[in-house]
Amino acid sequence: MALIITDICINCGACEPECPNQAIYEPGSEWTMAEGTSLQGLVGLYNGSEVDAEDSQEALSDEFYFIVPEKCTGCKGFHEEEQCVAFCPVDDCILVHPDHDEPDETLYAKQAFLHGE
Repeated sequence: MALIITDICINCGACEPECPNQAIYEPGSEWTMAEGTSLQGLVGLYNGSEVDAEDSQEALSDEFYFIVPEKCTGCKGFHEEEQCVAFCPVDDCILVHPDHDEPDETLYAKQAFLHGE
């Protein structure tokens, strides 16, 4: 399950450095698939699209921190629990993304894809 940061985020940034996939970004920040992963060149994503891993993508939020669903693995393959949730000081700020409720086997496969394993 990919996660989503809700609008009750206080923009403290506690979650960002804890993400093993570098899937969390500051409000208004452009992002790439390559950051925090081993991806290079043209890559096919789980949503069916293709992007150049180094191409900058538009921010998903200008108001609060955001998680890129295509990079979020719920920390599967790294930790027992989601690190962003564990370090967030605001209860119920980070939830399962309603459009990306993926089973564990998909998340482990995504983690292997992102990190070339």
